[in-house]
Amino acid sequence: MSLQIQAMNVDLAGHAVLRGVDVLLEPGQTVAVVGRNGAGKTTLLRSIMGLVKWKSGRLLLDGEDIAHRPASGRAAHGFGYAPEDRVILPTLTVEQNITLPCDVLSVPAREIRQRLDAVLTSVPQLKALLPRSGAALSGGQGKIVALARALMVGTRFVLLDEPFQGLAPALARQYGDSLRVLRVSHPHLCVVVTESNASLLEDVQSRTLYIERGHVGTALPGAHSCAGDAVSAPEFERMETMSMGVAPEETK
Repeated sequence: MSLQIQAMNVDLAGHAVLRGVDVLLEPGQTVAVVGRNGAGKTTLLRSIMGLVKWKSGRLLLDGEDIAHRPASGRAAHGFGYAPEDRVILPTLTVEQNITLPCDVLSVPAREIRQRLDAVLTSVPQLKALLPRSGAALSGGQGKIVALARALMVGTRFVLLDEPFQGLAPALARQYGDSLRVLRVSHPHLCVVVTESNASLLEDVQSRTLYIERGHVGTALPGAHSCAGDAVSAPEFERMETMSMGVAPEETK
């Protein structure tokens, strides 16, 4: 019941974006992937979802390699994905946007209702928005809807790409509260959250990974603490700030 990334290498436009990534994702974890803009966070999630072609490596779901399987099959395997740009359909209601992936998978109506009720337990602020048009949502509300939509099909893995970016403080608190509730309401769910600001994920994650120039690990690649331990979140942010003015731009 795990997902193992082995020796993942991904190139975009002839440039190495992910390099030798080895990660084990297990049920019940909330994994934060922290890195500056351009470090490869979005490409990591898109590669797991099958939206980016791998150069090499394996993606083992319960021991079966699905790295080169079509992206259209990920939802059926229990993967939910909330991209950074939300992708809310303006002509549908909020409820229709949330349940759309289940409709595509031909999930029975009764099960869709059960899943929706479970999602609303974790994201209660959505109840009042269900009849609203997707076009009437603010950017922050769209992020919450994208989370709910991912949860509808993400019965095993939910991947959230920079969900806190652009959120007002009140909505950011609500989003963080929902992620904390998920650890209780969905104890077997593995949630992967990317973020450039590590402080936004305090008390949310059960495990933190750092990504820099396509390398992923428990410490910032190339950085060394005096005791050889993992780099702390505040230290990572300090180093990130120092690097922003001199680091070359890379494909996100």
